Amino acid sequence: MAETLVDVQHLRKEFDGTVAVADVSFTVQHGEIVGVLGANGAGKTTTIQILLGLIKPTSGTITVFGKDLERHRVEILQRANFSSAYTGLPSNLKVWENMLIFAMIYGVQNHRQKTDELLEMFEIAHLRNKITGHLSSGESTRVNLCKALLNDPELLMLDEPTASLDPDIADKVRKLLRRIQSERQITMVYTSHNMRDVEEVCDRVLFMHKGRIIAEGTPQQVKDKFNQKSLEDVFISVARGGDVLATSEKEAT
Repeated sequence: MAETLVDVQHLRKEFDGTVAVADVSFTVQHGEIVGVLGANGAGKTTTIQILLGLIKPTSGTITVFGKDLERHRVEILQRANFSSAYTGLPSNLKVWENMLIFAMIYGVQNHRQKTDELLEMFEIAHLRNKITGHLSSGESTRVNLCKALLNDPELLMLDEPTASLDPDIADKVRKLLRRIQSERQITMVYTSHNMRDVEEVCDRVLFMHKGRIIAEGTPQQVKDKFNQKSLEDVFISVARGGDVLATSEKEAT
């Protein structure tokens, strides 16, 4: 039986009386890639921020690696990492300088070799001497992914990792993430608006709507639950609050 790496129970977060996350419970097993889906305002970003310890929940508990997140945040984050298409690295440094600084922060041994391997892996070795602020959004995204893998994390949280990539590079990144997960057994929590990403990469998905999880299972199970041919069709139906959502909510009650 797989080890539970992340255990979230009855998570709730309010901002000045506005409920961003209502009552969310889920687990993530070791070596699993779990997608957290939902339209803007569904609560997925807030959930990820809480998992990263960036904000505190109003109520609920989070256990990662068998330890309480609030009491063992630093210890947990030493074994984890994060990458987002919307979070930039220091823009005035060269790519290799950014990698060096983060390698020193993470205490990475053989950091030069590690940096070279990652830049080659993501096909951006030719950018190592380029100023980070001069990179395209797609190049920046791949540098950020390299940074996130520097410390060989056991838990990797990814926020829209292919959002700025052209279809060719996005396909390569999807396949690369799958390969990395298979070879290293890294557990990943993955948010995306790209349903192709989710169908190709994720073992299981959590579909959020208005701060709650309304569906959970493999991509196929979620499609079956909503009687749709694709996750994109599910996403559109849920986002527009149509009949599919109404049917799902009736089943949940």
